[in-house]
Amino acid sequence: MDSKHIRAVVASRREITSELWVVRIRPEEAVSFVPGQYVTVGLPGNPRMVERPYSVASSPREPELEFFLELVPHGELTPQLYNIGAGGEVFVRRAAKGRFTLDVASGHRNHLLVGTVTGVAPFISMARELAAREASGESIPYELVVLHGASVSVELGYAEELGGMATGHSWFRYIPSISRTWLDPGWKGELGRCEDVLRKHLDQLGFTASDTTVYACGNPDMIKNVKGVLGRAGFPKESVKEEVYWVATEGSR
Repeated sequence: MDSKHIRAVVASRREITSELWVVRIRPEEAVSFVPGQYVTVGLPGNPRMVERPYSVASSPREPELEFFLELVPHGELTPQLYNIGAGGEVFVRRAAKGRFTLDVASGHRNHLLVGTVTGVAPFISMARELAAREASGESIPYELVVLHGASVSVELGYAEELGGMATGHSWFRYIPSISRTWLDPGWKGELGRCEDVLRKHLDQLGFTASDTTVYACGNPDMIKNVKGVLGRAGFPKESVKEEVYWVATEGSR
């Protein structure tokens, strides 16, 4: 242990698939963060802590930190995290980091949040926080739309929550999409990768480069392709925010 880390207990976990799970942890001290930021999680290693940054899915108002995690079989950390159940211990860094937050300074009313699988996590935090603000009597002056892509529908780990939020809040919409339709014949929603259906939904929503900020999180190939689509649609670079979940190899996670 050192001054940078805090012990945390795993409060609960929810299995999504054999490789995806949602975990909630309770740090022994509160960790302050802004929706969209990440917290570094670690486990003791030899000779030093093995740690990785993960976007926080919970609202800053919640007493626990929530993460949507993906198992990387040959990774340094996720196989160990995967085996920790409720009551187990992990460590987190005291300071949250990241600038992938809602850009209210842009003056844009529309915010399109595009994520692949676990890349939806920072958007959950943003949406929960705005919902809490509305519940306290505050008017929400934004339009938030989450476009969440996955191979099959079971990987859309927050579909029920986001669908309910879309029903209950006029400022929020949820568009889930799957790409491997042959593996999910009962799916009735959108079909295709995020970058394949992005322009279609921009047009249907009436979101333009003059009034919209787009946030892309998760798979680096998706982010690259989304930026290409937006560039051709006239979006300036400053209106496109990105959070890349891996750069070189997935095995580093």
